[in-house]
Amino acid sequence: MRAGSRLLQGAAVVSALAVASATTSAYAERRPTLNLQGVTGLIDMPSGEAQPDGEFNVTFSGFGPVMRSTLTFQITPRIQGSFRYAGTKGLLMPPSFGPDDTYWDRAFDLRFLLLRESRYLPAVTLGFQDFVGTGINSAEFVAATKSFGPEGRVKVTGGIGWGRMGSYNDLGSPFGDRPGVDDPNAGTINSSAWFRGPAAPFGGIEWHVNDRLGLKAEYSSDAYALEDERSGILNRRSPINFGAEYQVTDGFRLGAYYLYGSEVGLMAQFTMNPKRRPTGGIAGPGPRPVEPRPDRRTNPDAWSTAWTAQADGPQLLRRNIARRLRDDGLNVESLAVTADRAELRLRNPDYDSTGQMYGRVARAMAASLPASVEYFDIVPEENGLPASRVTLRRSDIEALEFAPDNASRIGERAVISDAGPRPVDAVMAGDAYPRLDWSIGPYARHRMFGVKDPFYVDVGVGFSARYHIAPGLFLSGSVTQKIVGNLDTPGLPNTSPLPHVRTDLARYDRVGKPVLGTLTATWNARPGANLYSRVTAGYLERMFGGVSAELLWKPVDSRFALGAEINYVKQRDFRQGFGFQDYDVVTGHVSAYYEWGNGYHTQLDVGRYLAGDVGATLSIDREFANGWRVGAFATKTDVSSADFGPGSFDKGIRVTIPVNWSTGRTTRSAYGLTIRPFTRDGGARLDVDGRLYEMVRGYHEPQVDNHWGRFWR
Repeated sequence: MRAGSRLLQGAAVVSALAVASATTSAYAERRPTLNLQGVTGLIDMPSGEAQPDGEFNVTFSGFGPVMRSTLTFQITPRIQGSFRYAGTKGLLMPPSFGPDDTYWDRAFDLRFLLLRESRYLPAVTLGFQDFVGTGINSAEFVAATKSFGPEGRVKVTGGIGWGRMGSYNDLGSPFGDRPGVDDPNAGTINSSAWFRGPAAPFGGIEWHVNDRLGLKAEYSSDAYALEDERSGILNRRSPINFGAEYQVTDGFRLGAYYLYGSEVGLMAQFTMNPKRRPTGGIAGPGPRPVEPRPDRRTNPDAWSTAWTAQADGPQLLRRNIARRLRDDGLNVESLAVTADRAELRLRNPDYDSTGQMYGRVARAMAASLPASVEYFDIVPEENGLPASRVTLRRSDIEALEFAPDNASRIGERAVISDAGPRPVDAVMAGDAYPRLDWSIGPYARHRMFGVKDPFYVDVGVGFSARYHIAPGLFLSGSVTQKIVGNLDTPGLPNTSPLPHVRTDLARYDRVGKPVLGTLTATWNARPGANLYSRVTAGYLERMFGGVSAELLWKPVDSRFALGAEINYVKQRDFRQGFGFQDYDVVTGHVSAYYEWGNGYHTQLDVGRYLAGDVGATLSIDREFANGWRVGAFATKTDVSSADFGPGSFDKGIRVTIPVNWSTGRTTRSAYGLTIRPFTRDGGARLDVDGRLYEMVRGYHEPQVDNHWGRFWR
């Protein structure tokens, strides 16, 4: 349900992490380890290695007054990105903070593997720490790591660092002085400081005693000047650190450390990789065998087309197919059939693998249709919108079921084309329209990176419903009731000079009675070949209501798509009933989408945002065949950094984890999490449900091509 599934994020991700930690394998020992910063490294210093491609890590660490939580993703085999949220109690930054206050800092890291380890050469990495943030923890480094001994169980690292990593026992400033931190609230890329200022060496050694236990020692080049000399909250007596780590399971590692001659540190590491499913595969009932047609030479009567003259023939055939597909969790919308071709339109509520869905449908059609029907046209519909047409030859299905490399061969023979309009002689399912779908269950709504605390959450119950009137036309709505939580905790006064299109979010969270989340009418349509349209009107989201219209051009065989959206909205009353406030705005974007291959996607949105500012959003995502998706986005508009406020511009990271990756059950549900260091008014976009590109692209090339491997399962 919309009110709950979109908001069950924090708890869902923790659940996925727990499941991912359920097994142990020798692979865990071979992975490069992480440091207290949550990136590939020793103890507090980095190393020259990279994680396996696609590795996703979440770490929690602490020592003395310092607490860190880091999300790290190996974006490509050579590029690693991280987001860190660190709190330091008593740090006098800004000067208004007292000794009992915790200063929470947000930082992004990037590192590049320049050289892979070989027989004679080490792995070499170039890294940027806190390159988008306040800059108080910024550093740059070059590190090299070489493995020695049996199975490479001993690793030696050496490197040189700038910024924080060049603050102890430096060798001078080879590239000039480093500029100071001018604005602790800044969030721009601090490239003017890169590799400037003192440079200092660091290094260490790591020994994998066995497949589970590892020991570490390092020499740190971080003087912790802010914590030691300025704030007096950490007594740095020595540059030498020691640590021991234990691999509890393949996805869970614990570490204990003695740091800087004065502090004890602890760390917990959670590791997942989209390429390694904890359950090993998708469970569930297997498919029925393909039912071949009678031999045409020995039984020519079975191939007769006389059945086409039977008035109720199409209706009987539709019912037979629907009965077979009902056991597979698929819902038939309509069937149009001629002597040699049948078009089946259906809804797919459960199968995240389109290949598996097409395989189940093809078997049901082969078992139900007369022998003369050779071509199967399968048209999946999303919210009444036909997404594409996949055409399969029945002869290929019969011939390839047990053939070598049958999955790729059926994919080569399948033809994907534009869905086109529904045939005029199509027989509709009696229970397709009208129909009511509804759900009720718990929800959790959270907000991170608050002024006083790092995490706020509300828990309650939500109800959602959708009434489908006709193909593409439906009413939907959601109501939520908070039970317990702290999202209504007062924060600092809102001083944003922009219209408060997002910074008043806390005022919407203070309502204790049931609130109307959404109430909309939507019309999805196909105005022409390769064109998709959407019109939505009503209470579109918690903060805005109005009218939203969208048009998408997306050929089924193209990696490129173009879209346009325009909205007229008014800000809703804080009580989230039926009332509105005075603020209204026309907002909209022109969007370009491109799939680069190997799971990489780019989206560029240019237009006007909710606060009336004009600019662009660039999004880059990596998606795996099983539905895992990790990406980053950044928005820059004509709002100045000063008017935007903390963070300078909108940016963030988003993660989507399919539920079946952790449970092994057939479902299209997913855990979703978006991490924004700051939620501000600049660059804010309307949160309207059912945008077209994500609705249809899963049934287009190359997405369908990635899923033929499950056609016979």
